[in-house]
Amino acid sequence: MGLSKTFSASDVSVHSTFASRYVRDKPAKYKMPENSTPKEVAFQVINDELMLDGKPRLNLASFVTTWMEPECDKLIMDSMNKNYVDMDEYPVTTELQNRCVNMIADLFNAPHKETDEDATGTGTVGSSEAIMLAGLAFKRKWQNKMKAKGKPYDKPNIVTGANVQVCWEKFARYFEVELKEVKVREDYYVMDPAKAVEMVDENTICVAAILGSTYNGEFEDVKLLNDLLLEKNKQTGWDTPIHVDAASGGFIAPFLYPELEWDFRLPLVKSINVSGHKYGLVYAGVGWIIWRSKEDLPEDLIFHINYLGAEQPTFTLNFSKGSSQIIAQYYQFIRHGYEGYRNIMENCHNNAMVLKAGLEKTERFKILSKDIGVPVVAFSLKDTSRYDEYMVSEHLRRFGWIVPAYSMPEDAKHVALLRAVIREDFSRTLAERLVLDITHVLNELDKLPLPTISPNGGDQVCNGGNCNGSMNTPVLKRKLSDSDHEEDCIPKQLAKCA
Repeated sequence: MGLSKTFSASDVSVHSTFASRYVRDKPAKYKMPENSTPKEVAFQVINDELMLDGKPRLNLASFVTTWMEPECDKLIMDSMNKNYVDMDEYPVTTELQNRCVNMIADLFNAPHKETDEDATGTGTVGSSEAIMLAGLAFKRKWQNKMKAKGKPYDKPNIVTGANVQVCWEKFARYFEVELKEVKVREDYYVMDPAKAVEMVDENTICVAAILGSTYNGEFEDVKLLNDLLLEKNKQTGWDTPIHVDAASGGFIAPFLYPELEWDFRLPLVKSINVSGHKYGLVYAGVGWIIWRSKEDLPEDLIFHINYLGAEQPTFTLNFSKGSSQIIAQYYQFIRHGYEGYRNIMENCHNNAMVLKAGLEKTERFKILSKDIGVPVVAFSLKDTSRYDEYMVSEHLRRFGWIVPAYSMPEDAKHVALLRAVIREDFSRTLAERLVLDITHVLNELDKLPLPTISPNGGDQVCNGGNCNGSMNTPVLKRKLSDSDHEEDCIPKQLAKCA
């Protein structure tokens, strides 16, 4: 007897989602569906598909916060419907943002306290927007200066290390600024201050230093950069400033290394960005940009609008944005205070050291991160003759871990590494568990037969041609050449992965 395809009227209201036709229908991918879907079904279908995502707390690729207290979660949900830009309608939210700006400026030793004025800064959707705003301020100040001197102002440049995050490349390309990168080298994976200062010329709008490299968490030497640049400015008569990209390290250094001079204590540091959604302990969607003084933010970049009920200044790349992350940031500041943030950062550092010690004990890895810096453990295999970092990363996913494998920037691109970002919610138990799982993966990979080389000497072929990537069969080494893309190097019978 054939199956009946008749649906009862009750199917429309869906008493049981899994008994309805909706679980058999193709999901909408390219076109909005013609008819509505019951809310229970819409939730269930989306929720089921999202189960296939990785677990955020086991995602050690990301610096972004993945856990907050339930009380803060409630504040976030209660303020989801507030548009931050409506300052006249939501004056308390605006006041909370201003308090956050003042607190961060104080943390970074801004001189605004000496004048009893509010600090100069604003909330952003992340450090990428903050860097764009800082870069625009530097470019406009430089242009105004060159115009006043009667000199050309059409070829600005910015000096950074090759290890900068991609948002700096976006700024340079979008706003037509030449990006002059200081190359990194093996065993020195951050910007060399001396080489950076050598690249500075009259058209340099600023030198960007990184407090917490994306690649290995290392702090660049902002103090040395400041001293060398002061000397060059004195010799040339220029006034080239410094911006500090403290996206990752801005909420680390003040609590773990308070004596480290990297912030507004250095006279050439004119602006600093920091990510509230990283070690500021807020979910994704909030960053901050702080200027040393009002004079460092050109007035002609600030817009004044009154069509939301009252005149208000605005200096952002976007307009509308949610208020919830701003409110969450203020919650974290008053909830934890200096003591709480210090305790959390100390825990992160200590657990990073536990992970580092566990990896060193295996005698299989070279540690590429530094003890002083962002709590990150970057490490590479000492022996890659049988398998490489990409394969270790891939096999760790069986245990739920997301540990990225990638290569260093140009001039050190031959160095591949794995990186684990240690966040607030990564405990010692998880650190020890990760070491055990990495050891297990290494033991299994050790059992794989060596790949053989094809007669033409160019392509690597798995023994027996069985290269499906399972734990019981050989898997191709996936170290990429310059012409290869990672997606081209999925284990298969024949691969051009040098």
